[in-house]
Amino acid sequence: MNKKYTHLFFDLDNTLWDFKQNSKLTMEITFHAFGIGNQNRTFEEFFEVYSEINHFLWAAYRKKEISKKELTRKRFQLTFDQLQITGIDSDEMNSAYLAEMPKQKVLEPGTLDVLEYLKQERYKLFIITNGFSEVQHKKLHSSGLAPFFEKVFISEELKCPKPGHLIFEHAIKSSNAKKGRSLMIGDDWDVDVIGALKFGIDSVYYSAEKRGIMNPRSNKYKNTLYYFTHLLELKTIL
Repeated sequence: MNKKYTHLFFDLDNTLWDFKQNSKLTMEITFHAFGIGNQNRTFEEFFEVYSEINHFLWAAYRKKEISKKELTRKRFQLTFDQLQITGIDSDEMNSAYLAEMPKQKVLEPGTLDVLEYLKQERYKLFIITNGFSEVQHKKLHSSGLAPFFEKVFISEELKCPKPGHLIFEHAIKSSNAKKGRSLMIGDDWDVDVIGALKFGIDSVYYSAEKRGIMNPRSNKYKNTLYYFTHLLELKTIL
């Protein structure tokens, strides 16, 4: 066990739970359930447009520029409008999508191995996530991740999303952790990594997509920043 760190804070989506694969699987199920293919639109076409719109709206939601209700309604309605899809209620499709999402169980490579190792080494493990409360809790339980974590901090419940300092401050205090002995692990450079570094805790930038081609970005903050392309690399520092 690395004596420097005692408390480890993980992001959930695309850090442990493979959001990219799981969301696409979920959307394909929902796409066919609502018969969108009957309107001369392919799933790939629909998913590409939806993903772009959803990414834009989530950025606005994190900045508190739109509400959760606006996000969940608009991401489907704007997709329908752009692709000229008619006769489908955006709220109904969103509800079906969110109900199906937590059933998916694809994890990032090495997730269970590294969590079992960290538990064995007696690290205290926590989640800090920006996802919706009702969905994130179900994801953790259905995927088998829940037992590894002592507490789960969800931005919707705390009314303070990453990268704002309030959610990191709340997590540190609620976990009886010290900044100097805490480590944040996440896949989003701005939301997870910079958010943690600005707050004053060390961070791991995890990016499986950049495996073999990652070019480390500059770190102007005083805290330590690690660059990993596989979760099992955590063993090299813990």
